Amino acid sequence: MTQRRQATNGMVEAVIFDLDGVVVDSEQLWDEVRRGLAAEAGRPWPEEATRAMLGMSTQEWSTYLTDVVGIPGSPEQVATTVIDRLAERYRAHLPLLPGAVDAVRRLADRWPLAVASSSPPRLIATVLETAGVADRFQLTISTEEVEAGKPSPAVYLEATRRLGVEPARSVAVEDSSNGLRAAARAGLGVIAVPNAAFPPAEDALALASVVIESLDELTEEVVLAAAR
Repeated sequence: MTQRRQATNGMVEAVIFDLDGVVVDSEQLWDEVRRGLAAEAGRPWPEEATRAMLGMSTQEWSTYLTDVVGIPGSPEQVATTVIDRLAERYRAHLPLLPGAVDAVRRLADRWPLAVASSSPPRLIATVLETAGVADRFQLTISTEEVEAGKPSPAVYLEATRRLGVEPARSVAVEDSSNGLRAAARAGLGVIAVPNAAFPPAEDALALASVVIESLDELTEEVVLAAAR
């Protein structure tokens, strides 16, 4: 564990998890499904496309796929196809990250938990229900429900508003550059669990209060250390 700075207070009122790359090892699946659509349409995959879409809302990434990648159809049609294929993959095999379920249960015994994710509500529900931890979260919110995806702070600000807690007394668990930026801009304490396949940029990682290597390290003490 790397602690970037000391906590300014020890009060934590809620912990908010990202989903993709934190609870479920799905970033590569998203990439495979989107690349598959492009290949079926005979469209080359732009070098920057994968990282560009990390953290985007459904409307944002589906528009990117149609406008930038050139996949035919409306953004709504493309989004439906991608989400359907992801749901099928999850039902066949849910790629939970090691230690995710235990970490959720461990922290739920101490604090209210929420999910603030770029995944659509349908996939958030599928993951949490399949993992058997849906009842451990008081709230789930998708970037579909706010005005912009990550790195906008909107989803975190809305999550804390709905929970009735102050952002400065909340802690986020994130893996990607855009997720780290979103949580930090919203004023939360930030725990980074860097994604091995898509590691965050150094400037984004520097926004984290604490950096851990695995969810096995996500303890009450780490959450308190990340509090602002």
